Amino acid sequence: MFGFLYDYPSKATCSKKMSEKSYHVLKTTKMEFGGTCGVAAMIVSLPLTVYTINLACDKESCSITRLPKFPSFSYFFDVEATYIFFGWLAFQVVLSLLPIGEVVPGQPLKSGKTLIYRCNGFHALLISSAAFGLAVYCDVPLTIVYDKFYQILTAALVYSVFLSIALYFKSTLVANYKLAPGGNTGSIIYDFFMGHELNPRIGSLDLKFFCELRPGLIGWVMLNFVFVLKAYQETGTFPPALTMVTAFQTLYVADGLYFESAILTTMDIMHDGFGYMLIFGDLVWVPFLYCLQTRYLLEHPTELTWYTMCGIVALNFVGYYIFRSSNSEKNEFRKNPHDPKFANYETIPTVSGKKLLVSGWWGMVRKPNYLGDLCMALAWSLPCGLNALTYFYPIYFLILLVHRERRDGNECKKKYGSSWDRYCQRVKYRIFPHLY
Repeated sequence: MFGFLYDYPSKATCSKKMSEKSYHVLKTTKMEFGGTCGVAAMIVSLPLTVYTINLACDKESCSITRLPKFPSFSYFFDVEATYIFFGWLAFQVVLSLLPIGEVVPGQPLKSGKTLIYRCNGFHALLISSAAFGLAVYCDVPLTIVYDKFYQILTAALVYSVFLSIALYFKSTLVANYKLAPGGNTGSIIYDFFMGHELNPRIGSLDLKFFCELRPGLIGWVMLNFVFVLKAYQETGTFPPALTMVTAFQTLYVADGLYFESAILTTMDIMHDGFGYMLIFGDLVWVPFLYCLQTRYLLEHPTELTWYTMCGIVALNFVGYYIFRSSNSEKNEFRKNPHDPKFANYETIPTVSGKKLLVSGWWGMVRKPNYLGDLCMALAWSLPCGLNALTYFYPIYFLILLVHRERRDGNECKKKYGSSWDRYCQRVKYRIFPHLY
């Protein structure tokens, strides 16, 4: 994704530059994930998790109790697969640089700097989908992506490690005000994992913004399309369960890309550095684990009754409605809290001048969008039946969102102080009404 530094609002460019340079990122004193030892273990265990889960779920069986057979080391490396991965990455970079889409200013950073982003991710999804359709029409052997799944995964992993190392060394050369407040401990391993630089850029390409929503998320959709194509080539039909889950996940990704500018207010963009945690997550974890249900449904076709499918569709769209309407309510209130539609909404004032919304969705629970997310996650796994391994995504996502809600809560406590305490007293439940 491309953008450029934008001085906003500024009376004089020189004074703005001085204020940026005078801002000093303090040493990070509070470590997460068990500190240096914890993140060191995660650097090794996260890739092993991706391989182990995928290898445990193959054509023969898919069982959480089955010890997967790891092929020889050389099996995971393939030149053609490497070309496929880098070709896909380059294609997405080109799409991100196209002069289409809305140009949006990000949130002001603590350094006083505001970055500008071009939001054309939805266009990239449409173009990628059209290119996929054209390739099918031209008889391009797209199912090679399925055949070389593990080799492409390995190429993505190797690149993630290389990019993380390169960006860490780059971060040691930049000015202090460009560093991430959460990744400035002085511990090489910890800062490498969390990300030492906040918003690394190469020319006009914002690496974090690009990777957050482009190669991994759109790649996840393309993997699903490949699985549907493979099923059609083998059976001559579009399996209902596989097609349904593919449609669910495509809608989810399309929504994220259509409302791409919303990510600019998230902790990932504003607080977290761009290191191994986000790079590996964006390029490896998301595309190659989140497609587990669709790959399972390709290799283990499931027959569902019409009323079962209707129930699953209803659950997914209830989840999507909660997710989208709560996010839209939040984003509209942030843009214009004086909009007449919020006239009867109750708010809590803060010392920063902003107001905390305690009506509507955000008066029910603190993270209603997470509730919608989890409903959809469950709907994606239900078509797989009672296979425990295919429920990895909703279980993992529950743990992730519970942890993320805690992180967000801590940041809000620092930012809003006693106003946040009042909000928590009013809105007692975090994600699940009357439960948690």
